[in-house]
Amino acid sequence: MAHIVKFVVPKGTIEEATLKILEEAWQKISGRARTYRIKLSDPEIEVKLLRPQEIPTYVQEGLYDVGITGRDWIREANADVKILLDLEYGKVKQVIAIPESFQFNNLDEMIIDHVRREKPLRISAEYLTTTANYIKSKIAYQKYFGNSNPMIITPWLRVGENKNVQIFLSFGATEAKPPEDVDAICDITETGTTLAQNNLKIIDTIMESTSVLIANKNSLKDNKKREKIADMIALLRGVVEARKKLHIFVNVRKENLDQLLSTLPALKRPTVSNLSEEGWYGVNTIIDKNEFIKIVPIMRKLAQGLVVSEPRQILPLEDINIDKEEE
Repeated sequence: MAHIVKFVVPKGTIEEATLKILEEAWQKISGRARTYRIKLSDPEIEVKLLRPQEIPTYVQEGLYDVGITGRDWIREANADVKILLDLEYGKVKQVIAIPESFQFNNLDEMIIDHVRREKPLRISAEYLTTTANYIKSKIAYQKYFGNSNPMIITPWLRVGENKNVQIFLSFGATEAKPPEDVDAICDITETGTTLAQNNLKIIDTIMESTSVLIANKNSLKDNKKREKIADMIALLRGVVEARKKLHIFVNVRKENLDQLLSTLPALKRPTVSNLSEEGWYGVNTIIDKNEFIKIVPIMRKLAQGLVVSEPRQILPLEDINIDKEEE
């Protein structure tokens, strides 16, 4: 009987990037764009799409064995999960931003100013826990408010005793809230363009986030699930690594072979084979994409018939030690 691994992946902004990496890893996925459930070519993996905000908690509680979400949402949920692999997409910064017309250089200056003017500091955020913890870490906050908690305000509850610093739950379009509704926002940004378009500037960076593969810690204690999860890590890591590499094949004369090999970076060692024409060799290797431009002038002088392709996966196939994967 198959041992099913329950896998939850994000719906929303990183959905397409996630489906793409799954397709590259498992060769075929079906059901996309029609449902919250998709199928991989592996029948032992059951996949569902949910909002990335929910995924860390659901994996922690064992509703799913593995999931993909952002580091930012793991931190927001304070989720006790195992981070297995950085998937290196969905790269964003979590920042504090204020109207460009404000003269503050950082959040500490803003806190001091509002205390002196006896005016509550209001912040809009989807990340309530992260925002509150970051504000509490500021020297100015500790000086004036000690260990008290900022007041978190949502439509259904208010928590935190410090009315002088208020965090309002945002349901999206956070960048539209200042300056009429709030003084600052905590939001994520890729390039800062959307913030600038809304006349906002970044004054603090809380963290950098990427999409990661996570697992329920109890699921990793189940030997059968652990083996399947190790296979999942290998396949996804194969895609992550392949995206950073190029596969090149080039022909070279015998008298130029040693010089070419001495200058050619390789993942391991290049494969060298005899060609049908006497005195010619074929060199086959994997290189980093950022090395390619550097070696083109060398190959142009020493070799012929360069063929370049992007590998779909690079699988080292050594044992995956989950215990030593990323914390």
